[in-house]
Amino acid sequence: MEDKITIIEGPPPVFEEINDGWALSLSDSPYVYNIVLTRLRTFNGPGLVERCRRAWDKGNAINLEYREMDGFENQVPIVAARALEADDGQMLLLWVRQEIEEAELETDFDDDFGDDIDDGFGFTDL
Repeated sequence: MEDKITIIEGPPPVFEEINDGWALSLSDSPYVYNIVLTRLRTFNGPGLVERCRRAWDKGNAINLEYREMDGFENQVPIVAARALEADDGQMLLLWVRQEIEEAELETDFDDDFGDDIDDGFGFTDL
């Protein structure tokens, strides 16, 4: 059985960049990831944090499952969790790992390679 916390209603979560030293250490791996924070309202924050702890104690991953704005389902691994009591109810803070999308490299292959190139010293390469 796959461990997950599912957002069943409402908009997709908002992921915030973080700069906390301890949270950045959660991405310590041979792969490059972003660790981001999302804040969710819940009815049972401590129970959801306990679900995360049980999965981690067994050496299993636990994911946050949600729907994107386009309706497609997405999952991200949860790496840390905390429950808070707020004025308007319970909040669940989840630190999740997102893959860094590869940057698109723009290469201009339309250069004329036959033109002289000035090297700044008065010499030209042909």
